[in-house]
Amino acid sequence: MVIRLSLLLVINAVFTFVAADLSVPLGFLLPTHSLVLLGSGILLSAFALLILKGACAISLSVAHAVAQYFSRQQRSQRRLFFIQSKQDQINRLFFFKTMQIRYWTGQKIKQLVNRNNEQQLQSLSKAIQNDLLQLKKNIPTPTFKQLQYENKRYRSRRDIEALLKLQQKISTLV
Repeated sequence: MVIRLSLLLVINAVFTFVAADLSVPLGFLLPTHSLVLLGSGILLSAFALLILKGACAISLSVAHAVAQYFSRQQRSQRRLFFIQSKQDQINRLFFFKTMQIRYWTGQKIKQLVNRNNEQQLQSLSKAIQNDLLQLKKNIPTPTFKQLQYENKRYRSRRDIEALLKLQQKISTLV
């Protein structure tokens, strides 16, 4: 409706300018000047009407968007999204904390196992050394030195199975 009215005003302004242009050769200066002013006013009012319509449409659109943004349904929806994202964040935090606890617990277990293995290794090596010292008089010196060397070598390599075989070998020497 407003666009049609503006279009009619623009067409009317064009006819007014054409009439003013046609009146110049006839020598009517005062009506020509009035027609140009009238055409300019009509054209200006047509553009003002279009600008006013655009401003009204934009302001109505903004008002509608603001009203929709603050509506009960939208507030509830935003609150729900906030709660869901908070819950997702808590779930992710729980997952990563659980992973962290599992990692550190695994590291502690590895440390304890390694420490226990080291203690067992030292204990077994000492037992072998004591057995060797008890057998020192009963076995030849090169065999004794060879067994001591094997004990040190297996202990430095942390080879518990070889140490157990060495202990069995020593027990058969008795």
